[in-house]
Amino acid sequence: MSNTANAAEAVPHFSQRRGLHIVFASTSGHTEYVEDALVDSLQIITPGWEIKAAIAEKMQPPDLLGGDVLLLASSTWNTGSVEGQLNPHMWVLLHDDKAKTLDLAGKPCACIGLGDHRYFYTARAADHLQHYIKVHHGRLIVPALKIIDEPYGQEEAVRVWGRQLVEASKQVDWC
Repeated sequence: MSNTANAAEAVPHFSQRRGLHIVFASTSGHTEYVEDALVDSLQIITPGWEIKAAIAEKMQPPDLLGGDVLLLASSTWNTGSVEGQLNPHMWVLLHDDKAKTLDLAGKPCACIGLGDHRYFYTARAADHLQHYIKVHHGRLIVPALKIIDEPYGQEEAVRVWGRQLVEASKQVDWC
């Protein structure tokens, strides 16, 4: 084998480098805890990935187009006697006039929803996030991760889902 072939093998495959853009809404800290656990896990599994996370209230709809993969995460709220709503910060972001017409143009996406088992619409935030992605022409590449009740002690489920996200992203056609 020539030195050129050896050098080529030593260079990371840039086509495998991914940018993950996480937008999350967290008020009690549970969604942020899950997001942090996921990021910690992904940094070990895929050290070449560029991961950026931001809270929904600091984002604008065009920011959803950043990165190669979009991950939306929100807890489920039960306000005004209506169960199964998005966190208010995520709701505001996704219902902004610019967000209503945003085209995700086939962008690979994933969702995380948190919820409490005591409510009928447990973790319904995940359903709302998936609906937004589908309506706006995003491409869900893995089933949503649903964290029920306290996230503490559920880190292994987050790690397993993170591996699924990585594997699914490898299968995506990156035109």
